[in-house]
Amino acid sequence: MRNTIAGKKKSISYSKWGYFFLAPFFIIYFIFNLIPLFSTFYNSFFENYRIGLMQVGPKFVGFSNYIEIFTNSNVPRYAVNTLIMWLMGFVPQLLVSLLLSVWFTSSHLRLKGQNFFKTVIYMPNLIMAAAFAMLFFTLFSDSGPVNDILISMGVVDTPYRFLTIKGSARGLIALMNFLMWYGNTTILLMAGIMGIDESLFEAARIDGASSLQVFFRIILPLLLPILVYVMITSLIGGIQMFDVPQILTKGDGLPDRTTMTLIMYLNKHLFSRNYGLGGAVSTLIFLITAVLSFIVYRITMKNYFSSSKKGDK
Repeated sequence: MRNTIAGKKKSISYSKWGYFFLAPFFIIYFIFNLIPLFSTFYNSFFENYRIGLMQVGPKFVGFSNYIEIFTNSNVPRYAVNTLIMWLMGFVPQLLVSLLLSVWFTSSHLRLKGQNFFKTVIYMPNLIMAAAFAMLFFTLFSDSGPVNDILISMGVVDTPYRFLTIKGSARGLIALMNFLMWYGNTTILLMAGIMGIDESLFEAARIDGASSLQVFFRIILPLLLPILVYVMITSLIGGIQMFDVPQILTKGDGLPDRTTMTLIMYLNKHLFSRNYGLGGAVSTLIFLITAVLSFIVYRITMKNYFSSSKKGDK
């Protein structure tokens, strides 16, 4: 009798509780992500917009919205703008984050005040992008403090118009994205480096390996999965770049729309209630993000998997 009761107790399964706690996530994802995704794709095949008080559509037009994007708009130009500004911010962000993460996790350097510096570099990430953009807009305006300092130092005679020159406008947007996200990237990379077995570093030092050799032959290969994650998430965030250039250029992508991003272009269509064309632009952005993320993953992880297989042999 006791054996029967014990057997029944052992057969009790608690796996159903796992599905119970996972259910809210899938329900919320289905309602707020999956349904809008299919709805956007569906609406992209319709002509649906408003002119004043008159509503046009919805009328099925097939791929006309997609054809209009590539023939009668500047979407390729805006895509290039987005890519350039993302690269201008991401490349220094990755390099600085790698350098800081190695410094902060090095048992050889033993830097003092690490907790203070970690907090400081992460603080810009806590500031809303809108507030950050307003701050930069004030600092670098024609009558802002940056121009006052440059004039008082004799660097320039007249105020330098940062926001009306293509290079400086793009540079400011890239600088803001760098300042907002390099702290977060540093924390992620530090977590990855701290997960590497310390005995590997000790063995390398005993063999007389230099700091550069340790970085390129131990840290970088083992850190590759986290680097890929950082690259893909940063790429997704870069393609969705909106709030910083929107506020800094007042939504016009000045100068001459050289800072206009894909999401800013999408916002103009949604603001004018051109839902059909807006849906087509959204679908296009989704496809660009998916394709680029897949390419980045395949290229960067191919060598990682091949080296792992060689190591197993």
